[in-house]
Amino acid sequence: MTTHAALGFRAHSGWAALVAVIGPLRSPVVVDRRRMELVDPRDRHARQPYHAAAELELKQADKLLRECARKSKLLARQCVRAAITELRKKGYDVCGCGVLDGSGRMLPNLEKILNSHPLLHTAEGMLFRDVLAHASEHCKIPVTRIRERELFVQGTARLRISADELRRRIAEMGKPMGPPWSQDEKFAALVAWLALASES
Repeated sequence: MTTHAALGFRAHSGWAALVAVIGPLRSPVVVDRRRMELVDPRDRHARQPYHAAAELELKQADKLLRECARKSKLLARQCVRAAITELRKKGYDVCGCGVLDGSGRMLPNLEKILNSHPLLHTAEGMLFRDVLAHASEHCKIPVTRIRERELFVQGTARLRISADELRRRIAEMGKPMGPPWSQDEKFAALVAWLALASES
């Protein structure tokens, strides 16, 4: 009998933490944890593409950003497919994934983004989160997107567990895997748990 699994992602500039969990829903188990590289380390623009684009004329900036996004989508699809394949070999069927989102604010046009240093960071965060969602959808995996600041509020409501108990369980989930079990892994595990709940 196949066991359902869900993936959880927490993105950074150029990479993401991936955690996979399986049920039971009341006490899920972590079965995979890895760092996903979303850029080619040889590409000096890829990790902070909007910062690189800010140095260019608008047309060239748009071209650079499209190319960086294309390459990151390809790498993300390869990473997600590899994770799904390895989980299937262990008898786990990936039924959903969770992606931690930022504030959810709408970005202005590209010209305004490139003229605002805070917006460069915001746009880069959005780019890599969108890349992860794209890769999952490309692999026919339903995506649950949750704003990071709402993660524990949604977790307590949907899982019917107090915030303190939820934090304790998330901390305990990582012990069998060993270190590192940082905030990246903890948050990725919780968003994976919520994705598992959404698909169960």
